[in-house]
Amino acid sequence: MRPALVFIINTIAQLYLLVMLLRLWLPWFRADFRNPIAQGILRLTSPLVIPVRRVIPPIGRLDTATVIVAFALQYLTVLVILTIKGISAGILPIALTSLIDLVLLSLRLFTFAIFIHIILSWIAPGTHNPATAFIAMLVEPVLRPFRNLIPSIGGLDISPIFAIIGLQAIAIFAATLRPFPI
Repeated sequence: MRPALVFIINTIAQLYLLVMLLRLWLPWFRADFRNPIAQGILRLTSPLVIPVRRVIPPIGRLDTATVIVAFALQYLTVLVILTIKGISAGILPIALTSLIDLVLLSLRLFTFAIFIHIILSWIAPGTHNPATAFIAMLVEPVLRPFRNLIPSIGGLDISPIFAIIGLQAIAIFAATLRPFPI
């Protein structure tokens, strides 16, 4: 029963945290907030972020309220999972695990977005809709440095392969730093 409960709690928390991290990354990538997907993300996360923002203002493009809410949610998730598993831990190891888990979740977010971007370019190249525009907005800043370094081969852009390799290498390294692998 415990593994199933841990799975359910972790999955629900990660799904909401993915939306929260998207909210965090939108200003960094200068997203079009008129996009229906961006508006949906704001609607889903505003009930938790807006009250915190009244107390803690953003710093430049860094939405500090979103960072604090995402960290608090991840911290609570780790704490609940450790409690269910019967593991006791200090505040700092849980905080470090939470921070690293947020980094890993962001890396997974970009990796999946790049895969979706690749698949969309094969299935429906040149189409424009809110979903493709949103995915392109999310992956282009990640792919741009790789495109500058790696030329296309015969019209085939292989930069996403190297971006995914780089993201996965960072994720593997970050995962080794977690005090509690959950």
